[in-house]
Amino acid sequence: MTKKVALITGGTRGIGKAIAKRFAREGYDLVLNYMRKKSDAEQTKLEIEQEYRVAVHLVKANVKEMEQIRSLFQETEQHFGRLDVFINNAASGVIRPLMEIEESHWDWTQEINSKAYLFAAQEAAKLMEKNGGGSIVAMSSLGSIRALPNYVAVGVSKAAVEALTRYLAVELAPKGIVVNAVSGGAVDTDALKHFPNREQLLEEAANRNPAGRIVEPNDLAETVYFLCTPAASMIRGQTIIVDGGLSLLC
Repeated sequence: MTKKVALITGGTRGIGKAIAKRFAREGYDLVLNYMRKKSDAEQTKLEIEQEYRVAVHLVKANVKEMEQIRSLFQETEQHFGRLDVFINNAASGVIRPLMEIEESHWDWTQEINSKAYLFAAQEAAKLMEKNGGGSIVAMSSLGSIRALPNYVAVGVSKAAVEALTRYLAVELAPKGIVVNAVSGGAVDTDALKHFPNREQLLEEAANRNPAGRIVEPNDLAETVYFLCTPAASMIRGQTIIVDGGLSLLC
């Protein structure tokens, strides 16, 4: 079993799908996690297998649940016998003003976005250690460092993701595991449709971005892949911002 394997949570659509295709292009076999829309997941599997001639294994799992996290990685080992890359991409959260956030909103957002990352990374490390190491990349967002409208619950969870990345990078380094995060600007995916100010966000991002356009899923996918290559082996615990320079402006 020498062919490399990448596991991507939320890997069947949006940014996760772009990341999956980037690794497939390099010959990686894939484990793609999804929670809903089985038909979309099966379409992604078919599309990638036909285009790149790699094996794609789908696993339905809610990463909010500890047992389902464990089962996801157990199934990865049973199916492919190894794990080289783990991309923590699955995310959710309640988009509401601070004064409208309820306890259930807070718990749901933190559990899926930050708690799941910690315990999934633990399971990934156990598999990677058997094979001499690997790479972990978590997806974050600019709301981790900026106060965006209606984003308090998600923003705090993403700040936790970036803090966890630093701790994981240090503690997993002796196991040969490289850990980083990638933070994107406004990307027009299905997730952004839940934002009440979606059109405003996209228009401002396009008009003000020094790069002259909004960030696309492939921009993030390229950075994620780079962080999993030997060329990036001395980048550890960092959050790489991919936004065309938008966050540099006041």
